[in-house]
Amino acid sequence: QVQVVESGGGLVQPGGSLRLSCVVSENISRLYRMGWYRQAPGKQRESVASITNGGITNYGDFVKGRFTISRDNAKNTVYLQMNSLKSEDTAVYYCNVMGPLGVDWGQGTQVTVSS
Repeated sequence: QVQVVESGGGLVQPGGSLRLSCVVSENISRLYRMGWYRQAPGKQRESVASITNGGITNYGDFVKGRFTISRDNAKNTVYLQMNSLKSEDTAVYYCNVMGPLGVDWGQGTQVTVSS
């Protein structure tokens, strides 16, 4: 089983920025795809962004150029840079990894956007 640990969440004002980190216990160059999901209270979990081992990225429609996903293979870490945050971005953000051993999730990190 791959261990996945997120960090970087917190409280930020509307229009602010946060960078989430996802550290994986496996060499991420071996993983097929890594992604960020989020779940707000009373809502279904939704895909925010993903990146393949070939560097192909994909974003949810609601991101609209505000978020950027990236990876650092040397650190076995995937990042989600979030700018121009809105109150509707408030949610628990989860890291998801897909590799030879299957799919693994982290415990999540809370992001709260509020003045």
